[in-house]
Amino acid sequence: MTSTVPALSTRMAEDSALQAVLLDMDGTLVDTEGFWWDAEVEVFAGLGHRLDEGWRDVVVGGPMTRSAGYLIEVTGADITLPEITVLLNDRFEARISRGVPLMPGALRLLTELAAHQVPTALVSASHRRIIDRVLDSLGPDNFALTIAGDEVTRTKPHPEPYLAAAAGLGADPTRCAVIEDTATGVAAAEAAGCRVVAVPSVAPIVPAGGRVVLASLEQVDLAFLRTLVNGMH
Repeated sequence: MTSTVPALSTRMAEDSALQAVLLDMDGTLVDTEGFWWDAEVEVFAGLGHRLDEGWRDVVVGGPMTRSAGYLIEVTGADITLPEITVLLNDRFEARISRGVPLMPGALRLLTELAAHQVPTALVSASHRRIIDRVLDSLGPDNFALTIAGDEVTRTKPHPEPYLAAAAGLGADPTRCAVIEDTATGVAAAEAAGCRVVAVPSVAPIVPAGGRVVLASLEQVDLAFLRTLVNGMH
């Protein structure tokens, strides 16, 4: 867990129970889920294996170790998990080296949260080296805290990353709004007790109690997140 900038003020508007906003990265703020799949296809092709498109929904949003381990198992590739992890991170980092496309509404939302001094954390299953590169496009000053998948004992769908983010911001998880794009991330956030806004990027997510499913971040603003945490959705 790494704090990239001095913590934002935890002073919140008196009419809001929202204490912090926790955001996933790949597929939520940046349009990179396709980049990860492309990297996996290319790396396994180099090993002589063709990935089935049907496996994409299985690996999306998961931690590197789980996704890579699954692909090794189903392809029978003769490579170790540490070796494939290095290859995948190298390939992905090369793809984002010239910047990454932001999801519609992402920059506007981050700017609004910063303007209102809402404590905000980036919570990703990606490794630290990848997060730090993507932050060049997202703006590191937009986050008081960033948590990487290789910095927690158990990553998504375990609640540890979101519990760590809430603790790092001094927030009650039940007073945190989480924005996610995959079922894996949603499961982690809900297990942590957070309210969730799901904006699916690849696979569909169904609405449920304490969870709102939207088509785009352009439908999300601070007022909406405050209402969500106050239990009015």
